Amino acid sequence: MVVASKPDVVEAANGAPESTGTVVVTFDRSPDRYRHWKLRIDGPVAWLEMDVDEQGGLVPGYELKLNSYDLGVDIELYDALQRLRFEHPEVRSVVVTSAKEKVFCAGANIRMLAASPHHWKVNFCKFTNETRNSMEDASQHSGLTFIAAVNGSCAGGGYELALACDKILLIDDNSSSVALPEVPLLGVLPGTGGLTRVTDKRRVRKDLADLFATRSDGVRGKTAVDWRLVDEVVPRRDFRTVVEQRALEAAEHSTRPTDAEGVELTPLERDVTEDGITYQYVRAEYDRPLGLVRITVRGPVEDAPADAAAIHDEGADGWLLAVTRELDDLILRLRANETELGTWVLRTEGDSALVLAHEQAVLGAATEGDWLSNEIVHYYKRTLKRLDVTSRSLVALIEPGSCFAGLLLELALACDLQYMLDGPPIEDPDSDERAQLTVSEANFGTFPMGNDLSRLQSRFYQDDGHVDWLRREAGQPLSAAQARELGLVTDAPDDIDWEDEIRIVLESRAALSPDALTGMEANHRFVGPETIETKIFGRLTAWQNWIFIRPNAAGPEGALRRYGTGQKAVYDRKRV
Repeated sequence: MVVASKPDVVEAANGAPESTGTVVVTFDRSPDRYRHWKLRIDGPVAWLEMDVDEQGGLVPGYELKLNSYDLGVDIELYDALQRLRFEHPEVRSVVVTSAKEKVFCAGANIRMLAASPHHWKVNFCKFTNETRNSMEDASQHSGLTFIAAVNGSCAGGGYELALACDKILLIDDNSSSVALPEVPLLGVLPGTGGLTRVTDKRRVRKDLADLFATRSDGVRGKTAVDWRLVDEVVPRRDFRTVVEQRALEAAEHSTRPTDAEGVELTPLERDVTEDGITYQYVRAEYDRPLGLVRITVRGPVEDAPADAAAIHDEGADGWLLAVTRELDDLILRLRANETELGTWVLRTEGDSALVLAHEQAVLGAATEGDWLSNEIVHYYKRTLKRLDVTSRSLVALIEPGSCFAGLLLELALACDLQYMLDGPPIEDPDSDERAQLTVSEANFGTFPMGNDLSRLQSRFYQDDGHVDWLRREAGQPLSAAQARELGLVTDAPDDIDWEDEIRIVLESRAALSPDALTGMEANHRFVGPETIETKIFGRLTAWQNWIFIRPNAAGPEGALRRYGTGQKAVYDRKRV
């Protein structure tokens, strides 16, 4: 068992809860420094016990009582999930429970929410949603079964954490219950997928779901089983034994290897300044006057690994795993700390052939059943999904020397706009080098979006003939003219117009309403069918964002502000 003893490190900056000062949020954690979770490996079963330090809030100003959580608690949970997938392939089932008596989790900390500015609340909920989704992704693609051992009261985000698990066992002690009390007590919605998972995942009847979400006291015992809110209730005297039994039973059916050696997720190296962040393969340069950040992703510089064994030998230093970790970290840091950099300009640089060779090596090994390669592929998929739901304008610039090929082409396809230079490099007009991009088989479904479509299917929605046309072009470097004909870029200005065209695009974007852009981009990015993910990030989150700024919730007499004061909230009764 490893238990944290050192505090989280935060630095002064803008963007944290207004009543408590400001911080720069970092996402570096390790099990020996956890303040809020205990991670124990017992053969094929991992025990992930929530034991929140009441005084361990990410910023001062509130106490994390009753295993309530803030962003810092969830950052540790995300770290633990990543380590289970990469460092502990021997683990086949995970028990999520509480180390405290008679309380599982009280959900998101209300004092933190009440004191936080709007963007902090929204980013907190988004990260929490992504973490819950990553648990379900591990269930589907990594052979892990998550069992929520609800050993006490379980409310709000605590029940939403349980909902992200495959099975929910509730202790039967005549007092412990599950509840989603946000509507009756706080005037807001369950913020991490509770409404959606109750109906779509657990198939609770919609009238019962309505009753459940409007009852502040929740549901317990046999009724919770009958309504499908939990899978099983277990007497207190038998609870631990039954949980262990269910975890071992689940482990027997896992596809995870039994004799593999994990890969250590070593600390990321980065150089952080006022002007940007630089990693080994990723760099970000801030342009604060224009409100944008220029992000450059470098392709590999060494030959691709020859086989699965070589991928394991590379470990965390292998290009695809390393660049994914750096991108993931950068996206999270920018979203939390640089809210006024509203436009992200994405570039790549490197050798497209090397990118495709690394892609083929890792995807090939994953197809042949290599567990590590499989984890790398799905981690890159999840990082692209994080980019998809980021509330920033995304613009790809494809220039000579770039390497938008295959899996790196996905970065451009995730953008709202793509511009490709049709001519020589601006700095060397006499050069024969020209921009190219390359479609590969990986662009046709290896890294699906939250709507379960590839980015090409989303771009050319219900135009299967066009997608088939692109498939026939797979593997061939495409010029600017070809890319424009195929609809892969928004425009392809020549070298004479390039700088003016891009300047106008970026300045025009910066002049528009950030709120309107967020709504527009979210609508355009997710075409087609709804899934649990698109409902959570689109429908549910959009409503929650609006509710968070309404006086009924966040006003001086609103439910969030008056919770726990003994005073009733005063509601504006108009339906709007």
